[in-house]
Amino acid sequence: MDLFNYSRRETSEVNIGAVPLGGANPIRIQSMTNTSTQDTEACVEQAKRIVDAGGEYVRLTTQGIKEAENLMNINIGLRSQGYMVPLVADVHFNPKVADVAAQYAEKVRINPGNYVDPGRTFKQLEYTDEEYAQELQKIRDRFIPFLNICKENHTAIRIGVNHGSLSDRIMSRYGDTPEGMVESCMEFLRICVDEKFKDVVISIKASNTVVMVKTVRLLVALMEKEGMTFPLHLGVTEAGDGEDGRIKSALGIGALLADGLGDTIRVSLSEEPEAEIPVARKLVDYILTRQDHPYIPGIETPEFNYLSPTRRETNAIRNIGGNHLPVVLADRMDGKTEVNPQFTPDYIYAGRELPAIREANVEYILDADVWTGEEGTWPAFNYSQLPLMGMCQAELKFLFMPYMAQTDEVIACLKTHPEVVIISQSNHPNRIGEHRALVHQLMSEGLKNPVIFFQHYQEEDAEDLQIKAAADMGALIFDGLCDGIFLFNQGLLPHAIVDATAFGILQAGRIRTSKTEYISCPGCGRTLFNLQSTIARIKEATSHLKGLKIGIMGCIVNGPGEMADADYGYVGAGRGKVSLYKQKECIEKNIPEEEAVEKLIELIKANGDYTEQK
Repeated sequence: MDLFNYSRRETSEVNIGAVPLGGANPIRIQSMTNTSTQDTEACVEQAKRIVDAGGEYVRLTTQGIKEAENLMNINIGLRSQGYMVPLVADVHFNPKVADVAAQYAEKVRINPGNYVDPGRTFKQLEYTDEEYAQELQKIRDRFIPFLNICKENHTAIRIGVNHGSLSDRIMSRYGDTPEGMVESCMEFLRICVDEKFKDVVISIKASNTVVMVKTVRLLVALMEKEGMTFPLHLGVTEAGDGEDGRIKSALGIGALLADGLGDTIRVSLSEEPEAEIPVARKLVDYILTRQDHPYIPGIETPEFNYLSPTRRETNAIRNIGGNHLPVVLADRMDGKTEVNPQFTPDYIYAGRELPAIREANVEYILDADVWTGEEGTWPAFNYSQLPLMGMCQAELKFLFMPYMAQTDEVIACLKTHPEVVIISQSNHPNRIGEHRALVHQLMSEGLKNPVIFFQHYQEEDAEDLQIKAAADMGALIFDGLCDGIFLFNQGLLPHAIVDATAFGILQAGRIRTSKTEYISCPGCGRTLFNLQSTIARIKEATSHLKGLKIGIMGCIVNGPGEMADADYGYVGAGRGKVSLYKQKECIEKNIPEEEAVEKLIELIKANGDYTEQK
């Protein structure tokens, strides 16, 4: 793979009804219903809304045989109204359901974590090599008959691994790791290869974007090693709603799409399913603008490990680089000074003149030729001002520099000025490629100057900025290259929205926390309470608790697993019933839904993690 130049990974084509996937086909968009799969009319109407919004596949949960069989009626209902969208059955825990669903759906998703293995219990089980091999044989014995049914019915399958539902068997040998997720998938893929079954799509997801991106990278590398070219379905599970869900999805999915990985995507929002489609469409369309871009002559440094990156070693210059959290830069060149106290930038670039009213606890950056050395301000140079830089005695200096300006003269200057923080600029259609190339050249030259990524936009809509900026920053964050972010938007969006987007991107990438994080699923036919209203109530009561992670899960399939690193969990346990978790431990079961939010707050208070809103 070329880190610096965009091209899509070559994959095999998978036939899914009349809408093939992979190969030379477009990147497909899909969503999932959240209605009961036994309610034919509700499913048909919701599927139509998904298709009308631009969805190309519709997935439905099939908890049991009745739901699987009712796919026939849903299919008939859609076809009779001219909707030919392929249907995807989502199966967990019961392989018999997959056998039935394969007769009525164009694709069946199975979860390796619970297809034959029992559901995850968080028990530490030990397996001898012989016992482990016996368990693999059980999978083969059960999986091959299913593949034969799919062959007979021309049904595709998705092998869908979720971080939250790895089996205890996989956990016993690999732990809760990307390597374990990959092996869980490969066990099934190797059987497909042996059986010459080619209509296979793979997904390997997590709510933690770092885990999700690393796992997909590992999976693709291992598939390539074993000669597999199966297409990929990308998604961040339990991404949440609103701006958080959009930023988190665009960051994780966008990082992989930017590297040419991914043949279909699902943006999982805790909103109505049709609301997911425009977000996914914007993300795909934005990534595809870099097709056939001008060549970037970047050279990958040998010390960089794409499959298991660590944060680049840099000098600590005041609060930038080293072991410091990535900083947020912002601009106020229009003279406006509004700042959201929760998302106050670390530095504000003021250009050639300080604002009349300056924010407390914020330092300012001025162009070097007008900088006077006033306390709380720092100079910014461009690459044509190197002689001026040598005359400046500031302990912190900023250098705006594009990749192509990184000449021998600039490299020599940086070697004598370790106090310089580089602000990497790019106007290239594939700006990720140029940003990466700049940092890789620094690494090859042994330079440890911190790098802040300047990202320039002209957006009038907050969602557009969130999607584009997150997609542009994802790979840079997951590569370990980010010491800071500077979002510069020339549209009409308020500065507070731009600043919040920058902080949201850093939090979604798990490198700086500035607010409560909600790990909330998008809902499906298994959801056992009103997800959207519940999320709103929990957010209203807890959004001021900086740094907490709260999982809000509709059912038990991925609930305890995906929120394993959450501080608290709220999980559907039965119709109108909720169970509460403290990390992995279930604290209270089957609480009536109307009491559950108050009980959650009581649990947070009892553990000393609650402060009253100011």
